[in-house]
Amino acid sequence: MSINIQKVEVLSANKQKVNLGKYQGQVLLIVNVASKCGFTKQYSGLEKLQKTYKDQGFQVLGFPCNDFGGQEPGSLDEIKEFCSTNYNATFELFDKVHAKGKTTEPFTTLNQAQPTGDVAWNFEKFLISKTGTVVGRYKSAIEPTDKDLIKAIEAELIK
Repeated sequence: MSINIQKVEVLSANKQKVNLGKYQGQVLLIVNVASKCGFTKQYSGLEKLQKTYKDQGFQVLGFPCNDFGGQEPGSLDEIKEFCSTNYNATFELFDKVHAKGKTTEPFTTLNQAQPTGDVAWNFEKFLISKTGTVVGRYKSAIEPTDKDLIKAIEAELIK
């Protein structure tokens, strides 16, 4: 089943509704993030991807999530400050979400992507094509700088 996020509505960092269709024509990497996780160092790799590919039509979209071990307990302002101060993160952060159990968007939709099921932990990544279709799902242990993930991003950018 092909999962498309074009009509998915999420809440921005300032609690405004945002339709992910606004990113049509860009390749996206949607990630559930947490500031107190063993994978938090992946913020560096996510920012590297953002800076490397932004001018080619690529965006990292971060969705803070406190579902896994309470590893994202702060307010959105605290999370943004942490990301900026510690990782010089410039990619877009959205309102906090749930990625498992009673999920919230975008994960209500993304969890239907193959392999289906709830996000298993922080920093699970979904690669989205320019047309809004989920083209890859990468578990938390896959670093943003993983050669196969980079190859997939580059392949989508030239389509």
